[in-house]
Amino acid sequence: MSNEPTTNHLHLPDLSITNFRGIEELTIPRLGRVTLIAGRNGVGKTTVLEAARVHAARGRSAILNGLLSQREEFVNALDEDYDPEVIPDIAALFYGREPERRSTISVGPINGRETLTIQLLPPSAWTNRNPELFPPSALTKDQLELFADLRGDNNVWALKVQFQDAERILPWIAVDEFQDSPTRHRPPRSIPNRWLAQDWPEPINCQTLGPGLLGNHHLASLWGSVALTDDEDRATEALKILHGDGIERVAVVGPTHLRRANQRILVKFAGKGGPVPLRSLGDGAVRIFGVVLALANSHNGFLVIDEAENGIHHSAQKDFWSMVLTTAQRNNVQVLATTHSWDCVAGFAQASSELNDVEGVLIRLEAQQDERRAHGAQQEHARQQEERDDEHDRHEPDEDVGQHQPPPDTPEHTALQQREDPHEQIAERDHQHDGARRVEHPQPAR
Repeated sequence: MSNEPTTNHLHLPDLSITNFRGIEELTIPRLGRVTLIAGRNGVGKTTVLEAARVHAARGRSAILNGLLSQREEFVNALDEDYDPEVIPDIAALFYGREPERRSTISVGPINGRETLTIQLLPPSAWTNRNPELFPPSALTKDQLELFADLRGDNNVWALKVQFQDAERILPWIAVDEFQDSPTRHRPPRSIPNRWLAQDWPEPINCQTLGPGLLGNHHLASLWGSVALTDDEDRATEALKILHGDGIERVAVVGPTHLRRANQRILVKFAGKGGPVPLRSLGDGAVRIFGVVLALANSHNGFLVIDEAENGIHHSAQKDFWSMVLTTAQRNNVQVLATTHSWDCVAGFAQASSELNDVEGVLIRLEAQQDERRAHGAQQEHARQQEERDDEHDRHEPDEDVGQHQPPPDTPEHTALQQREDPHEQIAERDHQHDGARRVEHPQPAR
């Protein structure tokens, strides 16, 4: 694997999301090489990460099924032999779980040139049941072959996925009545597989880290692509963030006749006896090791990290984010991460302020009724200052990470002030657009 990026650009310099999961409309006017999204539970931080994953996969059904399965969003159905089974609930992808009303999901940059759209089509919109709306002659040869396996008595809804000039229609589920029917039929399994085999824009490499720790099998798989490369040395260096310079080497050891479990990750310390398991060093070591390996496996692509602070002590947050920022820049990886932690935000601000050649962007996401709004760091600083002047907030601190400001004359306060370049101040302009609001940021002055 080459360690040199083929290009050095952001796949998503900004982001627009419409009708996806809990987000009716959201505009984030600026993303960085590394973007940290803070906010309360339930405001949609993880949904932003999922939207980026769907965009990177160019809407492939495997990622859609995977997202639904991860959240255990299933419905009862019958297979092609009319045996009962559970299948992913496609309605859960659409805002309000009302796909018949919110019929189009869109995810992509604001300029719209690389926007991915996913539209739910009723039978009348894509079959020959309504020749005036969609004549049979409009179906391509591939589509005619694709739908030949469908049972004629099924009321088949379809997903129309479009990216740039490419378009595909994928039969998703056949139902008697889309929302209320107790009987749903899954189209034959061969259909999605045949659809995936057709020509389609190449996906962008995207690694995903959830709130939990990676298992040894996953870590070993990531390690296999960095062993005996410069990235192996960087992975070892990353562990020194928590455990100092005593760490010498890391190795993956497979099962033996004495131990039939999966692979183990072992760490060798200088001057010590035998190696010790990585997991014996604590959750923080496993988390950092997983992040650095994911960065090494994301060259020229994306890395999304949910609840990035998990397992990492507050005193190590600055060094952790310095490692993420520099590695992302070196490997041309765009990182999107979420957090609930003020310590994580402060460490990110400090690291960003010291690395002028890497752009780190802090976004606070908030929900007001059904509206989602994204605020940049400058707006967040002004809002926090106003709240500190409120006596109620001084006596009853809010747990939200965006509600606190570090005390004056502390390193965290100084780092945040340094990060607020007057040439990059963010101006907030609220626009009314189809019942939703968006926040626009001007481009930094150069």
